[in-house]
Amino acid sequence: MVAAAKSKTAAAKTRRTRRTGRKDPLAITLLKQDHREVEGWFDEYEQLEADAEKLSLFNKIALALKVHTQIEEEIFYPEERGEIEDDMLDEAYVEHDGAKKLIAEIEAMKPGDEYYDAKVKVLGEYIKHHVKEEEQPGGIFAQAKKGDEDLDAMGERLKARKEELMRELGADQGH
Repeated sequence: MVAAAKSKTAAAKTRRTRRTGRKDPLAITLLKQDHREVEGWFDEYEQLEADAEKLSLFNKIALALKVHTQIEEEIFYPEERGEIEDDMLDEAYVEHDGAKKLIAEIEAMKPGDEYYDAKVKVLGEYIKHHVKEEEQPGGIFAQAKKGDEDLDAMGERLKARKEELMRELGADQGH
């Protein structure tokens, strides 16, 4: 019994190491980091009660999403056209557009308004769906990794553009 449990644990450890042992190229690593950060903030938002805290956290989420969608649309998606199935990229653009519209609606409101929290919740679900589409096996990131683009060099461009946009858009929000 103990030996069986031990071998199961060893197998799980081996599998986990093998799966995560392969390092993602910089472009994918950066985009995934953005995904994890925003997912964490959406989870955090669910716990908040004070309107001022909700507004502050939503502003962080909105800024991060605006910057993330812009760097994907300016750099990652166009450079990956031809490497990734057109249908998948087209859907990603449409999902970005839907998220932008919902962000604009929420920004026009204030916490405490009817449907404010519901819209933030739906935005979070929308983003989780979009992230799954990008990160799943056979998804956008998997297809990109099989392509010919230099995703480490692209990562440097994504990083530089993100820093630039965070300064520009963050200044607009008073950050």
